[in-house]
Amino acid sequence: MNSPPRKRKATSASSINSDISHSEDPASVTIDVAAVEVPELTEQEQSDRLLLERKVERAFFEAGKALAELRDRRLYRSTHGTFEEYCRDRFGQSRRQSYYLMEAAVIFDNLVEKCERNVHILPTNEWQVRPLTKLDPDIQPEAWQQVVESAKGKVPSHRIVKDVVQKIMERTQVPNTYQLGEVCQILVKDNPELRGMGGCWAIVSHVGEFSCTVKTWNGEVTVGVQHLKSCEYLPSECEQVGALCDRISQIYSDSLEETVKNLLQSLGKLNRPYLTAVEEKLLSLIEGEYGIIDEIPRNS
Repeated sequence: MNSPPRKRKATSASSINSDISHSEDPASVTIDVAAVEVPELTEQEQSDRLLLERKVERAFFEAGKALAELRDRRLYRSTHGTFEEYCRDRFGQSRRQSYYLMEAAVIFDNLVEKCERNVHILPTNEWQVRPLTKLDPDIQPEAWQQVVESAKGKVPSHRIVKDVVQKIMERTQVPNTYQLGEVCQILVKDNPELRGMGGCWAIVSHVGEFSCTVKTWNGEVTVGVQHLKSCEYLPSECEQVGALCDRISQIYSDSLEETVKNLLQSLGKLNRPYLTAVEEKLLSLIEGEYGIIDEIPRNS
């Protein structure tokens, strides 16, 4: 056990000088140092400390849970049109930052529920948790237990978490078998970056080692292969979906009326590669309304 801290005895400069001046050997002068006794924490203080530490550790978790409730209940609707605008104006944080916190809260809950009882160390900030988003929820608790072991009882750094996650991904990753132009369905799987896109069709525009860049009805996004499921369309059907995607992309913008956005979104989630006669008429009407010049062949 470390020795208790010691404090020098308060002694005036004149007194010290006087003692030294009367000493035949100034180097032999001794200055008394009084020890300060540090009282042990009472049981109540220990309890208070633990409670306050838990609050600090869970601050990001509480923030993520609060943001999720604000979004899900649309409690921002009296002042803002979108949740993203609300977060920017009210909290000064981007859409990405808000969704990172919300996802971290979900993962924290998952770890609390599923980690073994002997794992007492939990994440203390969103940056620690972020690498775990690349893993499926059922693997996250196992990964965190490895993280705690690697940190040897200390709060793990982002780098330790990232290294453990990378090793798990290298061990479990399935090779990418998707092809350019292939039509897939997006699977959200607790990825906040894909929120609202579950079930959307997506056309593969770039194939990476473990991910694909896909084009959807409202833009492009890069996702891991675990977030894609092939629609098993024929080449001609993939071309039909590609043509539909091009048509919608020419129209879509954030400034569109809500009704038009909803219609385009519904077309972006079709589970077939063609439009019905009514859907074709509605899309053509919107194209005409917004002055879109039709140079793309219509789906048959």
